[in-house]
Formats: sequence, C-alpha cells, structure tokens
Amino acid sequence: MSLDIYKFDESIVGVSSPDPLRFAFAKKHSAHAGGAAIPVMPDQQPMIFNELLQSEGKKTDKRCLYVHVPFCRVRCTFCNFFQNAASRKLVDEYFEALMKELKMKAQTPWAQSGTFHAVYIGGGTPTDLSAKQIEILGKAIHDLFPLATDAEITLEGRINRFSDEMFERSLAGGFNRFSFGIQSFNTQVRRSAKRLDDREVVLDRISSLSQTQQAPIILDLLYGLPHQTLDVFNQDLEDFMSTGAHGIDLYQLIIGGSAPMLNLVEKGKIPPPATTPEKASMYQAGVEFMNKHHVKQLSVNHWARDNRERSLYNSLAKTYAEVMPVGCGAGGNIGGYGFMQHRSLDKYMELMNKGEHPLAMMMRQSDFESLFSSLKAGFDSGVIRRSTLPEFEGKDCFDYLKPLFHLWEENGLVEMSDDYLVLTLAGSFWSVSLAQAAIHILNSESSSQEKLQHKHAANGH
Repeated sequence: MSLDIYKFDESIVGVSSPDPLRFAFAKKHSAHAGGAAIPVMPDQQPMIFNELLQSEGKKTDKRCLYVHVPFCRVRCTFCNFFQNAASRKLVDEYFEALMKELKMKAQTPWAQSGTFHAVYIGGGTPTDLSAKQIEILGKAIHDLFPLATDAEITLEGRINRFSDEMFERSLAGGFNRFSFGIQSFNTQVRRSAKRLDDREVVLDRISSLSQTQQAPIILDLLYGLPHQTLDVFNQDLEDFMSTGAHGIDLYQLIIGGSAPMLNLVEKGKIPPPATTPEKASMYQAGVEFMNKHHVKQLSVNHWARDNRERSLYNSLAKTYAEVMPVGCGAGGNIGGYGFMQHRSLDKYMELMNKGEHPLAMMMRQSDFESLFSSLKAGFDSGVIRRSTLPEFEGKDCFDYLKPLFHLWEENGLVEMSDDYLVLTLAGSFWSVSLAQAAIHILNSESSSQEKLQHKHAANGH
C-alpha cells in the first residue's frame, strides 16, 4: 500500500512557496520532534521502573546520564521552565538529596551493565551549586558510573559568577566540556531578557576561559529576542568568533506558556520578539556566517571550531540514546519507556528522604520508536540515510516516504537521491517541523492500517 500524501493538510506537509525558508510552514511549534507514547497508570509505574533498572538492558545501546539542578538566581523573560529561586540553604539540602539519588541509581544492574557515552549537568543553572559541590558531583559520576573512555561530561551554566575557582574545581571533578547560555552579547538585549552582566564582561570572561584550552567552551545563542535586530545578531556572531569559544548553538526563540516575556510585550515594556520570517533571515545569516569562516557544521543548529567539540550529548539524547534521569524535574528514557521526575522540589525531597524514586510520569514509547529516533537523528544532522532507517511495517521506510520527500523537494526543502535526503537551507530551518511531519504521517498510516485490519477481521475476511 503506497502513501497518499495528499490527504494530509498543509499544517503537516507544509506549503508551496517561492520563499520556503520563511513561509514553508506557519511557525515552529516546539524545540524537538516527538513520537507517539501511551501513559502508564500511576500504580504500575514503580514496578515497571524497578524492573527496568534491575535488568541489564541492551548493553550495546548508547547511554547518557542527565542530572538536573532546578535553581536560578533570576528568571529569564523567555523561560517557561523556571522552578526555584536559588538560596544557599535550599541548594545545599537539594545537593544532599541529589547525591543520594545518584548513588541509588548507579547501584542498579542497568546502570552498571552498559557504557555511558555522555553526561550532561543541566538546569536551571547548575553553576548555582558551589565550586566544591561541582567537583564532588563530577568525581562521584566518574566513581559510580561505567563511563566510556572518551565520555563527554558537560557542565551547563551561567557566565555570571563563574569564577576561576569554579572552573578549576570543575576540571578537577572531571568535567571536560562547558556550555554557557549567552543568548546574546548585546547589553540591551540581555537586559530585556533579564540576563546578568553587560556585553564587555561576558566577552572578557568567555575569552579568558577559551584561551586556557583546558576544555571546549560552548555558547548558546538565541535568535529572535526583543531588540535583537539582524544587525545585532550579526554582531553576536562576530562576538562569538572574537572570544575564541570552541562551539556554538544557534537556537530559534520559541516562547509560550507562562514566560514573562509575553506579559512584558503585552504591556508595551519591551518590543515583540522577531516574527518567523525574521527569525528565518537570522538563521540564514548564521549559516552563511559559519560557512564564510569555515566553521564546521555538526547539526542543523550546532557548529564547532575545535575538533574536540563533538556535541555528543545533544546528538545522542535528542535522538536514539537511552538517558538515565537524576534530579528534580529531570527527564529520560530506558527500555522503551520515557519518564519525567517530579518538578516540585518539596515532593522530590519528600520521596528522596523515603528512598523512593521521584517519578511523576511514565510513558510507554511507540513500537516504532527506533524508526522515529532514526528520523529525528537524520533531520537533526541534515541528512536522512536509507541505510539507517528501520523498516516500516515490512516496507522500506525511505521508499514508503518518497511521496512526501518528492513534495518537499518540489517545495525547496530537500534534495533527494537514491539513498539520501539532504536538507536545504530552508529544510534545515524547518528540520523539527519536517521530522514531526514524517513521524505524524507514519503514526497515522500505522493506525489507519490497524483499523482497516480490525474491520476486515470483524467482517470475517
């Protein structure tokens, strides 16, 4: 049975436009593509989770560790994930519980049976931990978990108050990659986003850290922030080059939920963020800038100036690796199940004091998760390879999706050959939308065929 692509509307497959970079879709809806998952009833979650951790799993699968530190000194105006205002007492109490959970999970057969290729300490703001706590955390991870010999161990943080002592203790703890959410160097843009420190301070600190050559220094830049015109963004790119930082992520601003920026714009206190076409122009400027300076592109939104920078956690965790979550608000997936841990600090602390896993939600992943993961990995890298796609219900998935690929090729989003689908500049900008569309269509077709088979069975066929 072939794919009838024309039964899907433009919100799924996009539109034909003379300017696909700016108008192939109305807007990007989420930062990452997702698959289909079924909620697990709360009373079944502890048993299933314990069974997963008591099994050895597939030892050859890539594994990652994610540790969440749910504190921030201030709430950025674009952030919809703010959890807790940092205080020394709260952070110290949390760190004690976090170390307890880390040891509890490290002792499980699942954790000890495979190899962890990447570790990411995220938040929140992990650098709200003390320098000593960061060193203790890093050493504990190295002592407790079977890490690959070339494991990437990332500490995410804020450049504000990231002292020489914190850097040195982080290195002593075994961290070998540092990611700083700069968002923009421009002082006015930073002020409107509630970022701390002026441009000159940030430039000086990033340059100082990069020049040590002790570890890759990676920057996150957003594009589309209030006050961030195309000229300002171009200066942000120049500033990145001037610091000597080893890698950069360019992320499109997506705001929603309770992000304070929405209220500030509504009250006229800051200008609105960029429109989708304006953000598309910024992405184009970013890609052209990196090409001009021969900065190596690792994914549709990440570039590396140093061959030590691999962006390994991002490429693994966003796609097909299993991720063990540790900490309040951490998410992960193991053995075909996805989980989210409690975001409430009180609830997390209560459960850790009882020695119980702080699960808030569990989902059973789709039977096609390996296929969906391969698609997400391909779209994230900018190339979908026939050889890496599992079959779809007994059919070659690349061939099955060709009607969709042909439509996208006509619309200027991809270029197709016998075994490869390569994203154009426009396709790279819309990569998450393309991945989500392919997954949606496969989900829809699978469910349609299942219903058809049930109908035939009911009719005695």
